[in-house]
Amino acid sequence: MTKEKQKESKEKHQLGITSEKDDFGEWFSELMIKADLADYTDVSGCIVFKPSSYEIWEKIKNLVDIEFKKLGIRNSYFPLFIPEKYLNKEKEHVEGFSAEVAWVTHAGDTKLNERLAIRPTSETIMYPSYSKWIRSWRDLPLKLNQWNNVVRWEFSHPVPFFRTREFLWNELHTVLSSEKEALEEGKQILDSYDKVCKENLALYGMAGRKTEKEKFAGGVASTKIHYILPSGRVIEGPCFHYDGQNFAKAYEIKFLNKDGKEQYAYQCTYAISTRMLGTMFAMHADEKGLVIPPKLAINQIVIIPIFTEDKKKEILKEAEKIKKDLEEFSPILDLDEEKRPGFKFNDYELKGIPIRIEIGPKDLAKKEVIVVRRDSLTKQSIKISELKKQIPKILEEIQKNLYDKSKKLFESKIENANSLEDLKRVINNKKVGIVPICKNPECEDLMKSETKGAKAVFISEKKMKDGKCIICNKKAEYFVYAGKSY
Repeated sequence: MTKEKQKESKEKHQLGITSEKDDFGEWFSELMIKADLADYTDVSGCIVFKPSSYEIWEKIKNLVDIEFKKLGIRNSYFPLFIPEKYLNKEKEHVEGFSAEVAWVTHAGDTKLNERLAIRPTSETIMYPSYSKWIRSWRDLPLKLNQWNNVVRWEFSHPVPFFRTREFLWNELHTVLSSEKEALEEGKQILDSYDKVCKENLALYGMAGRKTEKEKFAGGVASTKIHYILPSGRVIEGPCFHYDGQNFAKAYEIKFLNKDGKEQYAYQCTYAISTRMLGTMFAMHADEKGLVIPPKLAINQIVIIPIFTEDKKKEILKEAEKIKKDLEEFSPILDLDEEKRPGFKFNDYELKGIPIRIEIGPKDLAKKEVIVVRRDSLTKQSIKISELKKQIPKILEEIQKNLYDKSKKLFESKIENANSLEDLKRVINNKKVGIVPICKNPECEDLMKSETKGAKAVFISEKKMKDGKCIICNKKAEYFVYAGKSY
């Protein structure tokens, strides 16, 4: 091997991912840094979202906002700081978050008269305002969303994007006049989240209701969309919490109905967070780096001219023309002559650009280019005159292929387990088991302990006839999907 080739090989190794995807923790950390997605800080569990990840989050926000506007939802903003007296109004809610709350106790050297919580979620700062604004059925429904950050301090093993002490999300808090209206809205909004994740993040997920033990603190019932990674871990995605009248009673959110009678309102909360970035990165990426679904890619194409000095002018002219013709796909034209083509190929594969277009002297002579798909790394020659017609088709194929792979993976990771021993085997095989269980939370605790971390992720719609709980052997109430999660 020549010195030049050795240098290129060394550069590729330093640039690319060296860990196997099966070693998820190491692989994902390396991906995060080398693909320039994020960086660590001196505050444990708090990361920097670099432009390449934050710009994708902005796209997700915009897509969700479009869906929200269709449903009459408006954006707003409430304070970051929550007086302690507000949290104490709803004991069940506070107990659920008490270990995670970070407190502000001083302003400079002066101790505050009352501690201020840094919001772990915003019910307790929003609902005192709701109680002032709502008086009559004419004030309903009230549907206010905010895009913000929250802080939850209680955990020992942060994972970038998946489990961080500060993260970004939306909080949608709605107030309605009846349970029927609230539950109908819940389905609409979950469907909207699912649409964004399926059509844009290329992620297949399954919505499921949480057990009483796993539901949102203070709520009546919780439903989330769940995803399964290649590691067999379950990711909890967008959520819908039906709060019934619990918060309305705690915060005196009442209205006069059409009959002139006073009643408590019904409430719902919803969220999608930056955890979905981690889910998308981890699902689609490989040992070469990121694979960004075309609909979320900031740049869908990179054009790499390959030339000798005598053909440089002609090739660059054609590359510029191709860039202009494909402007709608935000192409990058890489004119850096300091880096070799092989290095560039690896660099853009690492960054997950959906399509790479290569044009060299032989291609120019045939009036064509080489088009490389990031999802499959397959190459094909396409006439330059056909690019505007073919590129949209290829991008659509990539988007569909990524979603189909996600769905196939999800289905391959599910297995029935009729006993604790069955479940242990399923979990050891990096899968998720469907198991019969009773409603006793102690049985859920024992299941998690015996399997070293597999919890009741959500309730299955599979009909229960006469099954026995895999822990206590008493009558099972339902089947649950049981697996390890982040």
